Amino acid sequence: MNVNPDRNVLGTELETCCTSPMTGFFRTGVCATGPQDRGTHVVCARVTTEFLTYTKAQGNDLSTAVPSANFPGLKPGDKWCLCASRWKEALDDGVAPPVDLAATHSSALKFVSLADLQQHAISG
Repeated sequence: MNVNPDRNVLGTELETCCTSPMTGFFRTGVCATGPQDRGTHVVCARVTTEFLTYTKAQGNDLSTAVPSANFPGLKPGDKWCLCASRWKEALDDGVAPPVDLAATHSSALKFVSLADLQQHAISG
């Protein structure tokens, strides 16, 4: 596992995940991380209805807007930097959303294997 602050899970430059809605722990559109990111928001995923329902049931409602936190609420098809541990939980429970490998930070490999991420890669 090679973790580089500017690299994705493929070992190349970390690409933008999404700017509409603006994602990332630092709200830069990139799934970058740092010591203050306790949730390790590094998996760039295209959320699905199944995942949004699942994560809400786990106590993390990502579909309801929270204007005070500048959070628009997500809808199926939106891309978002997810906590690596939550993506792994969703994987284990059969509801992991597809991921953008080029925009998923290398630190995700501390939580999940590259093979699992590749099996859920967004095609095209």
